[in-house]
Amino acid sequence: MADSAFKKIQIQRDDTTFDAYVVGKEDAPGIVVIQEWWGVDFEIKNHAIKISQLDTGFKALIPDLYRGKVGLDTAEAQHLMDGLDWQGAIKDIRASVNWLKANGSKKVGVTGMCMGGALAIASSVLVPEVDAVVGFYGTPSSELADVGQAKAPVQAHFGELDNFVGFSDVTAAKSLEEKLKASGVAHEVYIYEGNGHAFLNRSPEGVSRRKSMGLSDEDEAAVELAWSRFTSWMKHYLA
Repeated sequence: MADSAFKKIQIQRDDTTFDAYVVGKEDAPGIVVIQEWWGVDFEIKNHAIKISQLDTGFKALIPDLYRGKVGLDTAEAQHLMDGLDWQGAIKDIRASVNWLKANGSKKVGVTGMCMGGALAIASSVLVPEVDAVVGFYGTPSSELADVGQAKAPVQAHFGELDNFVGFSDVTAAKSLEEKLKASGVAHEVYIYEGNGHAFLNRSPEGVSRRKSMGLSDEDEAAVELAWSRFTSWMKHYLA
């Protein structure tokens, strides 16, 4: 199990304390890794471990936005995501970025997948301390963040076959790109042909969960390409 790789810490903000999981070299550039709608489960931990080992290494931190809850099926995950205090989640992300900066990381990026992708992109607007963002298949609602006001460089990745309308489908991706153009920040938006939602989830459990949701595409080349683009972006802006 991946758990032994992580150091569990507590981070305080306002009048709340939350758990976070840290992996990677002490003084490496930091990356806050934001959960999918499932919560802090095996797959987001797999992603954080992978990120910590990319290139010369990053220090990855997963904040537990759900405060220990994990959705075991789509209905539970939907329920948890619907109940999320999104403004509070942004505050958790900001506290996580600042914890990394206070603990050896000179620069800090934010990334996330699905719900976490939306929050990562929102953080480029709402968290001034963020140095770079990479979001995977998720876009923030206009109520949460006006991406036209983005301040940190944003790279975003979407699957062409993603059918989460208005959130991570091709229309949402194109709309995001227009807003990023208007913001004037450096940005890249990539759409992966023949790929669906959550195409990075490649662990055996992740693959079977995607299949149970009707997502059967398996494209290792797209996964490799997405991670190499991620690495170049974070390396460039967090160096």
